[in-house]
Formats: sequence, structure tokens, C-alpha cells
Amino acid sequence: MMGKLYMVFLLSLLSQTYSETTTSSPVHLPSNAETRHQETNVPTEIPADSCKVKLSSYTGETKIRPRIEKSSMALLLLLGFGGFSLLIAGGYRALRKYVYRDEHNLDTVFDAGGRVSVSLTAVTVTSQLLWPADFLQSETLTSKSGLGGSLWMSIGIFVDILLFPALSLYLKTRAPGAKTFPQIAYARFGKMAHIIFCFIALLTNVIVSMTVMLAGKTTIQVLSKDSNNTFIYLLIAVLFGSYCMIGGLGTTFYISYFNTALTFLSVSVYILYTSFYPSSDIKDISLVDRMYEHVICLQGPDGNYENSFLTFRTRSGLIYGIVLLFMATSISFCDQANWQSRIAAKPSQGVIGYFLAAYLWFVVPATLSFTATMSYMSMSALNGTHLLSEAEIDNGYITPFIMGELLGDTGAYLFLTMLMMALMSTGSGEVMAISSIIVYDIYKTHVNPFRKNHTQTSCILCGKEKLIYHKDDQNLDDCNCPSSIDCGWCKDDLAARLSSREKTFEIHYKCSIHGKYRHYEDGLMRYKTWCMVWIVIGVVPLGLILSETSINVNWTTLGMQVFTSPFLVPLFLTISWSKATAQGVVSGSILGLACSIAAMLIGGSMYEGGLDNFFVNTVKDYPLLSAMLSGFISSGVITVIVSLCTHQIRSKDDEEREWAKTINIDNPLNPFRLVYEEELKEVDAGPIITSDTMDRIFRKAKIVAVVGGTLSLILFLIVIPSIVLSIEVLTLEQFQIWIRTFQYWCFGATILVVFLPPVEEVMQIRNKLRQNRAESKSSREM
Repeated sequence: MMGKLYMVFLLSLLSQTYSETTTSSPVHLPSNAETRHQETNVPTEIPADSCKVKLSSYTGETKIRPRIEKSSMALLLLLGFGGFSLLIAGGYRALRKYVYRDEHNLDTVFDAGGRVSVSLTAVTVTSQLLWPADFLQSETLTSKSGLGGSLWMSIGIFVDILLFPALSLYLKTRAPGAKTFPQIAYARFGKMAHIIFCFIALLTNVIVSMTVMLAGKTTIQVLSKDSNNTFIYLLIAVLFGSYCMIGGLGTTFYISYFNTALTFLSVSVYILYTSFYPSSDIKDISLVDRMYEHVICLQGPDGNYENSFLTFRTRSGLIYGIVLLFMATSISFCDQANWQSRIAAKPSQGVIGYFLAAYLWFVVPATLSFTATMSYMSMSALNGTHLLSEAEIDNGYITPFIMGELLGDTGAYLFLTMLMMALMSTGSGEVMAISSIIVYDIYKTHVNPFRKNHTQTSCILCGKEKLIYHKDDQNLDDCNCPSSIDCGWCKDDLAARLSSREKTFEIHYKCSIHGKYRHYEDGLMRYKTWCMVWIVIGVVPLGLILSETSINVNWTTLGMQVFTSPFLVPLFLTISWSKATAQGVVSGSILGLACSIAAMLIGGSMYEGGLDNFFVNTVKDYPLLSAMLSGFISSGVITVIVSLCTHQIRSKDDEEREWAKTINIDNPLNPFRLVYEEELKEVDAGPIITSDTMDRIFRKAKIVAVVGGTLSLILFLIVIPSIVLSIEVLTLEQFQIWIRTFQYWCFGATILVVFLPPVEEVMQIRNKLRQNRAESKSSREM
């Protein structure tokens, strides 16, 4: 009752703000459009039973018409997007070399210096969250479940995004020097757990890469004339590696800004020229009132209230929302590309930036799926059947089809821009993620370590014990290596390196303590570059193999995430729970994966065709739900029970010693003390940093995470659901308010995305230049 009263109040308040153009010319796309619309005024509410029509499936020749020449596509992607990316990468590299003066550092490649601004973090995370599936599969779900399908999907993923700030705080306070999450497992649990976490990290990267590759293939096939698989995957490979090999993660941040800005501008242009200023030829299917008139008369799926597409009471949509919550959480927690963005920002900036990213991301798939899918349903209603086959809908063809039909070549180029921006950002992030796992966790740890018998708690430079918990614990056999921060020899070596024209591996460093390790890292820099090259080259054969299978975008987006859900709880406990043990996380991960796969196969076998129709039946709602829940619950229960039986934590000191292992993860040439220098001074931290020290530093960030997360969860899990579920089937006025709210939200987000990051970044560069001048002046006076 309260929900209905609140909705009435909200509608009465907002309806004064919205007005809808109600006159339009008849549409000439389908032949029977003239007879369907003789009146220009649409009633505010149409009786649900007065005009119900069930759309039949389309089985004729495809209506998709590629609009862009193959040569034009190649020039645009390679010279336009790829060439521009290379220019940005070169500019970023010069910035790191001449302004920040850390271009030589391996860690800078994978953490962008660790000082990324709030707005740049927000747009980068938004760019990485905007998968091609958000432009393809959200429309597929809306066409099958109605408005509720897209809303519950977006809320499920939004809740996952809100969980990550808290997890990133755990990472930064427990292991501030870590560059990958498997490093934490190695420090705490040793080799076996480390191998499992490396496996799941690489598996997740491959899953994400396959998803975006298939989505890219879908887009290019729909939009480009005479394209073939080799041409498509060569283009995708170039886009993946066009800039990350030059500037590293920092270039990814800069390019992600342009990607996000272009994406929001493209969506805004599409909305403006279809919903606000449409041409006379498309008014009858793109204006909100006309969309409502057409869609209200369509019979929706069973499980929807009154079998309507215009309701949020949808059983399948709610199930997919729950599935996508677990799915998105597991894939984002296990994806090293996501961790890199958190690692690159300080916790306070990371928390705020991530909250901003959540609200920025939410509006894009919701707005686009509502407007594009409703326009498609309007055209289908006028035609009497679906305009696309079931396979084409499952492949995500609705958005490229509708944008091409409504806006012609302009629509095709707008959609190409949106998809390629998402493809470049996500793909390059995955290349960086795979490279960081190979460099830090495989090559540096197991294949060619700097010190052969190095343990997790010993100094990488001298080999002596470095794990000191209290000042009183120190003895003569402990590590006493001085920090590189105040090392005069290191400063001379860096100055000589910057001025030298020799190749880095030919330079002889004079520092007796850090010189050998610096030379070792120079070798890792070369290895990193070749690693990225081979990963990018591997995109082509992987894509060609995928093309020979029956795997589609829908299955990679939904089905393959089942393999990551059992690792969610073990990973979270590894970072947050001191009593987690190697036996617990290993057994929980393996048995949870077995339960998840078994549930998926059993659920899929119960549908018509069984597992013979594997790629269709295994991604239906109930098999996915059972697989996600079984993997999540079983892995969590097993990990907790086994850990409680095998842990050795008996006191607060034991807990502190456990976290000291992860605090010990650091680079002696670029210690995390440099990144958190200001914060450590504020809390008067001594030479020994503990997890309690890091907790005190980021207490404010934790408060922001808790308060912001709680308020956002209340809004999206209580307020919005209570309002929309109080509505049975939307009236015209309610439909107008719903669509227009998201469209205006998109316009506001576009302004924020385009203007705020450059302002913050210019201010940060200016401050660094001032600091450099002050340091130069001080050194001259000395």
C-alpha cells in the first residue's frame, strides 16, 4: 500500500515535468502500418485484453543489411581508433617519463603509478564494466522478459559493483604492495593454492576475452559488408593491443576516458534523434507514446503479470537478476583486469570512483535496452511477426538492427563506435591482466625468480627474514636492507639511466644493494612486452577456433560464468579472513567447481532435447540459477568448515602475523611507502607497517564505503523494487516517466564523463610539475 501511495506521489510530481509529442506521421517501414494508426492521440491507458497479439517467430531471409564497406571498416578501426590510441599511448609514456619520472618502473606498467584520480578511476571502471554484451544481450533479455528483465539484470550487476569497493579496501589494507590477487594466495598459503588461483585468474581472463571477441565478431558481421572470420579477428587483435603495449595500464586509463566519453555521446545522440527529434519516417515507432501503443498490445512471456512486456513483475527476469548478481560478482572478483583498476587508485579515490562508476554504468544498458528493444517490438508489432529470427536475437542483433533501421548509416557508425570502445577497453584490460599474471605469478615466482630459494616472508634482495611483527622481534639475522627511497646510489643510477642512450639491459648499475634487482626488472620489462605481443597474436587463432564451434555470445556471456562462481567465496576469505587456510580454499574451490558443473548439466538435461541441445538448455534460467547457487554455497561451506578445522590462529598476535605475510608483498625499488607517503605521515607510522596501520590510514575510506554502499543498496534493493513491483502494467504516463527518467539520467552522466576527468587530470599534472620544480630548486641549493 505504501509503495502504491509513494508511486502516485512520484508520478504526480514528475508528470508536471514531462510532455510528450503526440502527433506523428504513419510509418512506412512495414506495409500494414497505415491501417494500424489512424489517430494521432494515444489514450493514457489501453485495456490489456483488448488487443493482445502474439508475435510469431521469423523464419525467412535475414533482414539485417550490412551498411559499412569492408575497407571503410578497416580504415576506421585501424587508423581511426587504433591510430588515435597509439598517439594517446605515446603521450602518456612521455608524461610518465618527463613529468612523473617513473617510466622505467615495472610496477608503473601494471598500476599506473598508484595515484589515479577519482573521476579517471570512475570512467575507467565504467569503461571496463561496459562489456559488448551490455549493448547486445541486455536487449535480448528485454525482448524475452519485458521491461522487468532489463531492470532486474541491471540491478543484479549494480549490486555486484557496489560490493567491490569494500573488497578493494581489504586488498589495499591487507596487501598494499600486491599487483595481482594470486600473489596474496601465494604469500598466505604457498604453491598449491597459488597455482589454483593463477588457473582461475587466467580462466576468467580467457572467458571474458572470448565473450568480447564473439560480441565484436557479431557487431562487425552485422555492420560490415563481405567480412570474414580472419579479417574480423585480425581487427580485434589490433584493437586489443593497439596501446597497452606502449604505455601499460596508465594508457588504458587515458584511452578508457575517451572510450567512455564516446560511448555516452553516442548513446545520447541516438536518444536525441529517435526519441526527442525523430524524422517523420520513424516517429511512429520511436516516440515513447507510439512505442507504448504498439507494445501494450503484444502478448508477453508466461510468468509476466498479465503476459505483458510492460511490467516489472516477471518471473524469468527476477531469476536472471539473481543469476546475474552471482555471475557478475564471481566474474568481477576473479578477473585480474578489475583488480588492476583498484590497485591503480588509492583506497579513498577507488571507493568514490567505484560508486560513481556504478551509477554511470547502470544508466547505459538500461536506457539503451528500454529504447532500442521497445522500438524493435513496435516494428515487429506493425509487421505482425518478429523481424529477426530467434538465433539472431540470441546473438544480440536487436540493437545494431534497430539503430541501422532508424538512423541508417549514421546509426550503424554510432553502434560501431559504442561497441568498439567497449571492445578496446575490455580487451586491452584483459591483455594487461593476463600479462600481469604471467609476469608476476608465473615467470617471476616459478620460472625465473630473482632468488631461487626465496620464501614468501624473506627479503628478495638479501634472502634474510623480512617478516617482522614488532620492533622487539628484530635480531641480527633479520633483513637490514636499506630502502631505495633514500638511496643515493639508486638516484644516481636512475639519473644515469634517463640520460643514457644505451639499451636498458646494457646499463651497469652502481648500487650494490638494489642494482642487481634493478637489472633483473629491466629484463622483466622486455619479457612483459613480448608477453603482450604473443597474447595479442593468440587472439586470432582463438577466435578462429571459436568460429568453428557452436558457441554463441549468449552462452559465453551466461554459461561460462558458471566456472567462476565456486571461487568467489574462497577468494574473498583469502583476502579478508585470517583463519582461512590452504586446505580450506583448495578443497572449497575444487569441490565447489564440481558441484557447479554438475548442477548445470543436470538442470540442462531436464529440458526438451537435453544435453544434445547443450548451448541452449544449459543457459536457461533454472540451470543457471542452480549452478550458481550450488557452486557458491558448497564452496563457501567447505572452505569455512575445513579452515576452522585446520587454522592455527589462536590470538590477536597470530592474526597480525598472518597479515604480515601479505604486507610483506612489495617491490624494493618501488615500495608502497612511496604511494602512501602522505597518509603514513598523518598516522605517524614507524618503520614497521602492519594491517592495523593500514586500517587506521583508511578508516575514512571504510566509512565512505559502508555508508555509500548501504544507501545505494537501500535505494536499489528496497526503494526501487518496492515502487516498480507495486505497479501491475505500466500506463502511458508511467511508461513515459520511466523512459524519460533514464534518458535524462544518461544526458547528465554524459556531461559528467566528458568534462570532469580532464579537469582533475590537468590539476594533478600541474601539482606534480610544481613538486618537480621545488625538488630541483632544493637540490640546486644543496
